[in-house]
Amino acid sequence: MLDSVEANNFEALPLLSLNHVSLLCRSVWDSVQFYEDVFGFVSIKRPSSFKFNGAWLYNYGIGIHLIENPSIDDFDTIVEPRPINPKDNHISFQCTDVGLVMRRLQDMGMKVDQVFFHDPDGYMVELCNCENIPIIPLSSCSFKQRLSSFYKSAPAKCGFMENAMMESLSMEMLNISF
Repeated sequence: MLDSVEANNFEALPLLSLNHVSLLCRSVWDSVQFYEDVFGFVSIKRPSSFKFNGAWLYNYGIGIHLIENPSIDDFDTIVEPRPINPKDNHISFQCTDVGLVMRRLQDMGMKVDQVFFHDPDGYMVELCNCENIPIIPLSSCSFKQRLSSFYKSAPAKCGFMENAMMESLSMEMLNISF
């Protein structure tokens, strides 16, 4: 395991984005219907070499891979969804109008608590309008460089995402100040 000082000596991995999340489900059919009807995902072709029942869905630049496991209750007791807890595992979808989405979900007969609800297998789903929350990095390149000189290691290099986040933050601050 790398400690934080040692980890700062490495450049960030050249990642682009989150590609997909995989979810075990009791019924691929029920879960596909849910993610298509509620969120507008579309089924896409998955590799024919897979010898298990599943489905791949895609929309909004993200994939959801559903893997059927009818005996899911043997491994995880999601017989009845756990209470909504924002500190528990969940997936989150950004939307433009949380109130409208909540009304539509309630019209579909779904129990919505705050902006959280459950999919057919009990996975917690969140809706947010997170574009209203500024992304402010907790660390910046200059701070990393000061730390690296403090620990007498090679200077830290800023990654693409750090530079992009700092540029975005700078632009947000300019917009706020005028």
